[in-house]
Amino acid sequence: MARGGNPEMMVTRTDLDAPAALPTVAGRLAQVERLSRETQVACSLNLDGVGQTSVQCPIGFLGHMLEAFGRHGHIDLAMTVHGDLHVDQHHTVEDAGMVLGQAVRTALGDRRGIWRTGWCRFPMDETLAECAIDIAGRPHLVFSAEFAADRVGDLQTDLVHEFFQAFAIALGANIHLSLVCGRNDHHKIEALFKAFARALELAVAMHPRAGHELPSTKGMLDG
Repeated sequence: MARGGNPEMMVTRTDLDAPAALPTVAGRLAQVERLSRETQVACSLNLDGVGQTSVQCPIGFLGHMLEAFGRHGHIDLAMTVHGDLHVDQHHTVEDAGMVLGQAVRTALGDRRGIWRTGWCRFPMDETLAECAIDIAGRPHLVFSAEFAADRVGDLQTDLVHEFFQAFAIALGANIHLSLVCGRNDHHKIEALFKAFARALELAVAMHPRAGHELPSTKGMLDG
């Protein structure tokens, strides 16, 4: 479960690397930092970018997945991640998902005019992953994926679920992620991240006929 931002747990850090500067392109922008006794994570993004990424992460495979997220979601993403890896990877992976979700939420603003929902099936060799997203303000994750190995590269595979759960809570999104088929754990995780990126790209896109309307028959979105 993603942890809340209790002010008593926040500390000031002066040695946190700033994310690399994003190109000066107009779009829906956000900058978010989380500085705690456990992790220091900073994220800058542009939802209307072209997929340029600059990621610094001590967990190499997680960094690779964040880069894949930016590239395949056509989101310009600059992110630095530091954490208490001497304890384990849990805080670092979870807080990376939390900060990324908060950044997307900030960039979306009041969510007027967006499609709100997105869906993608992404193939990768023998693997097929599926993701569906609804950015309605009601956070929920359904994650249907199993991995044979404890790690892929240096990433603990059981923490893939924790990353997406933290993202869903921070954004306020209903996310369904599942593997239709697959054998190789590297392919499974990468296909999940790429399906997630493409589904999110569709959900945050501006509807050409929606104008400034909220995408809800209730006239409001939760959260």
